[in-house]
Amino acid sequence: MTTLPDLIAELHAQEQRLQFARFTHTDAWELGLSLVELATARGLGVTIDITRGYQQVFHAALPGTTPDNDDWVARKVRTVRRFGHSSFLVGRSHAANNTDLNTATGLPAALYSDHGGCFPVLVRDVGPVGTVTVSGLPQADDHALVVEALELALSR
Repeated sequence: MTTLPDLIAELHAQEQRLQFARFTHTDAWELGLSLVELATARGLGVTIDITRGYQQVFHAALPGTTPDNDDWVARKVRTVRRFGHSSFLVGRSHAANNTDLNTATGLPAALYSDHGGCFPVLVRDVGPVGTVTVSGLPQADDHALVVEALELALSR
């Protein structure tokens, strides 16, 4: 079983490893389609959202999702934009300190969530340029699906 400190180290390593040379609208579209294909093949009811800057460039709500998933997406995206790290890393870092994002920062839970599933789109030597988010599964699974799709996109 992975310890919380080991998981946090792995989440940091993912952010260092999963960086694009560039990220265009076409890249966002292809990443989104890849996520839809992965989720559909596995019968997963998830909402997928990709932004470039503050523009939503891909959004898909697969069967089994509800408007609540869109709310979760928005809350996770705000967290990643504010802290520059994956929502799972933000949440696990707070958990390591026996707290949560909303208690530790005073940010409203109605607007911010540190549940996994949103990852910063990172461009090497630039930093965060957008977000990729999945909502509908347990938080570690949302995060893992995003990471899997990023790994596929960056291996092409």
